[in-house]
Parts: sequence; structure tokens; C-alpha cells
Amino acid sequence: MTNKLKLSRIGILGRPTLPMHKLHQLNFANRYAHLPEHFYSRVNPTPLPAPYLVSFNTHAARLIDLDSDEARRADFAEHFGGNRLPPDVEPLAMLYAGHQFGQFVPQLGDGRAILLGELTNRAGEHWEVQLKGSGVTPYSRRGDGRAVLRSSIREYLCSEAMHALGIPTSRALCIVGSDEPVYRETAETAAVLTRLAPSHVRFGSFEVFFYRGQYEHIAALADFVIARHYPEFSEASDKYRLFLKEITSRTAKLMAHWQTVGFCHGVMNTDNMSILGLTLDYGPFGFMESYDPGYICNHSDPQGRYAYDQQPQVGLWNLSCLAQALSRLVSEADTDKILESYAPAYYQHYVALMGAKLGLLNPTLEDFPLIDGWLTLLQKNQLDYTNSFRNLDNFDSAASADNHALRDQFIDREAFDAWAESYRARLGRESGTDSERKARMDAVNPKYILRNYLAQVAIEKAENQRDFSEIDRLLALLNKPYDEQPEMEDYAAPPPESARRIMVSCSS
Repeated sequence: MTNKLKLSRIGILGRPTLPMHKLHQLNFANRYAHLPEHFYSRVNPTPLPAPYLVSFNTHAARLIDLDSDEARRADFAEHFGGNRLPPDVEPLAMLYAGHQFGQFVPQLGDGRAILLGELTNRAGEHWEVQLKGSGVTPYSRRGDGRAVLRSSIREYLCSEAMHALGIPTSRALCIVGSDEPVYRETAETAAVLTRLAPSHVRFGSFEVFFYRGQYEHIAALADFVIARHYPEFSEASDKYRLFLKEITSRTAKLMAHWQTVGFCHGVMNTDNMSILGLTLDYGPFGFMESYDPGYICNHSDPQGRYAYDQQPQVGLWNLSCLAQALSRLVSEADTDKILESYAPAYYQHYVALMGAKLGLLNPTLEDFPLIDGWLTLLQKNQLDYTNSFRNLDNFDSAASADNHALRDQFIDREAFDAWAESYRARLGRESGTDSERKARMDAVNPKYILRNYLAQVAIEKAENQRDFSEIDRLLALLNKPYDEQPEMEDYAAPPPESARRIMVSCSS
């Protein structure tokens, strides 16, 4: 008995396991609040009437060492609905501007989000805690400052799905709901989403001061971000150049990640672009179903500025806006070289990721025609993007194999046969067996994604029945997107005809 007690208190490295934090033990700091008040406005959340817990994410709770049992406390919803704040928080709404659908808007800012502060976990990581939907701020622009339950569920699920797919993203701790009416296209109910990220600074955080001619604030913000998130550059004489170069590299990699999982952000305005290369501000997003390069997930974007196939180019355009804001700190010659590095970096990451999805051990740019040929097949045959990659793991590379099960999914079987010969020849230049390739492919090709119709089912149950079980079910499913989960097999199916081409708007 004594030995068992000792083992229960020993971590995997033989060190005592510290207890998880309780709500009253969360010690907030707010280094952003130590900047001059040019960068934000101090504001408290608006209390949420009769709040109740909708869902709690134990995986995100571990990021801030929060004991999961705390979610059972009667006052938990009061804390994360914005009604009861710890005594040491310094809540604020961040100021920024941004290019929205290509047009510069001189002042935006957190119109419905309030940053409580940051928590440092036992690993020394810093996580900012933000309440999204927590009421009016000076940047609400005649808005109500609230989020609706519908959009909160979508962001909550998608940010966690993206994390499980290995894509840099903000995280979501919990949703707190209320029966308070919020008016969008129709009357809906309010919710507050607790969002976690190492930083919520955006490209637009720099743009606002560039267009105001307040260049000293740009330098101050850059110094702050570098010291906190890029300390390896702090002592360099060209730290701002290195800063811009790193953001460019991270953004290129992020765009490659989005493209390879078929994710469409929907609103790639510069105020939604993270200086850490995170996926930020989930609104009218969508995972592509049938492969369509021109897929538009946002019905507020009829021209398709932010269509799926435009995202990599928009990433570069947004970086050029950030570079302009930093133009007093980085020379034009250096800026040009950095921006010119974006496309090669993007394609390098893209081919590496897509090659891995095809099971290639050592993909190179020479494999681009093979990748493009597969995508062309999917487009012409209107096949499901996610499922087609997942099913390709069963490809038989033997010279005599006909691969009927795969072949029969294509209307144009002869086109599949021609591509299959190229694929077989490419696989033949690498070592390993089909079973080894299958294992590699299943580790990078998800079986489960957050399809819009699945999210909609969860939303309707939550809105109409106050049944939140489907949210938790999806959260558990999407946390293991690559695993076979036989009891959840139906969740891998393409949408029914009635749910195809679901589009959402910026009000989502």
C-alpha cells in the first residue's frame, strides 16, 4: 500500500506531480496591460444573465493547469461568463485596424472580446485568456458585443479539431451560455467562449499605428512581441528584419497546412492574421467536402476573394500589408527579399505535406505533377476530399493490381488508371511495403473532420433542446481524427444531399 501511494505521486520523470490549479489559484498577469494605453482600452465584461455551462474542454484546461473538477462548481459559469473576475485581472480590449476584403478600415479592435490576462503553466508556457462575446467595448462599432451560441459552438469545435490535425491555432477552454436574446438575422441566445492563445496580436495591431503616422508605437509593439515570443532575436542588430522573416515563414507554413486539409477560413482580413502564425478568429469557415479549388465558405464573399484556392496568395498579400506597417523598421530591400521567400517556403511545405498524404517518404517539388493530377481527378469526379485521401491508403502498388475498389469510385476510370500508373511508378522508387505506407498515410490523412452538417446537428440540439451532448461527442471524436472509431463510423460520411454546400456568413 505504501508503494502504491508513492507511485501515485510520482510523475513520469520521477518528480512529484503537482496538484492542478483551482479557480481561486489561477494567478493572472497581463503583460499587454503594461504597454501604454495607446494599444488598448480598459473595460470589464458585461455580466451574462443566468449563465450556464455548455461544454468544458479538459484538453485545453491542461494548458493552464486547471483542474477539470472545477467545471462542476456551481459558480464556474459565473467566472467564465464574465460575471465574477479574479481580483488580479486587468481586463482590456485590444486596438487594431485592418484590411477587410481588401479595403483598409482605420479602427477595428476587440468589439466583442475582452482579454482577462495571461496564465503561466508549470511548463513555463504563457497563455492569454480571452472571453469572446463578453459585451460592448469601445471598438464595438454600434454592435452588442455578444456572441451567439451557434458561432461559439463552431469556433469551440473547430479550434480543437485544427489542433488535433497538427495545425497552429488558438484553443478553446469552454462555452458558457445564457438565454439572453441576441439579434442577428433572427433572435438567438448569447454565449461566451473562453479562448486561449499565446498572443492575440494581429497584423492589424501594427497597421493601425502606421496609418496614424504613430511610428514610435509600431516599434514599441514590435519590441514587446519580439521580447515575449521571439526572444532569440532580441539582441540582434536586425531584429525587426528577423521578426518579419519569421512571421512570413510561419504564415507560409500555415497556409500550406490549411490547403492540405481542405480548410477554408472565410475571412482572411489582416485583422484576423496572427503574428505567431496561428489560425485565429473562426467565423464563416468550412472544411471542403467535394474537391473544388474555387470553394467559397462565406456567403458574404460572393466574389470569392477568400476562396480556398486564393488563400495562399491572400496570405502573401496580407504579409505585404504587415511589411508596409513595419517599413520604418525594415528596409525596402530586405522586405522585398523576405516577401520573395514566401512562395518557395509555401511550396516546400505544401509538397512535403501533400507528399506525405500520398505516402511518399521523400517528396520533392518534382512530385507536384503527381499531386496536381490526383487533385484534378478528385475535382472532375466530384469526390470527397478527405475520404479520397483516406481511401488511397488501400492502393495496391503491385504491377498486376487493378485496385478495383478505388477505381470504381471514379466516373472516368481510364483517367484513374493513367494516374495510378504514375503513382505506382513513383512508389516503386521508394523502399518499404504497402502496409508500411498505409500506416504512414493513416497518420496524416484524417478520417474525421468537422463537417458543416455535423456542427449544425450539434447546434440545433443545443439551441432547440438545450442538449449539449453532441458537442461533447464531436469534441471527443475530433480529438482523435486519424483513429478508426468504429462506433462513430457514420461521422466520416459525406454530407447528405440536403446539407451539401452549407455556407455561413460573417455574423456566424
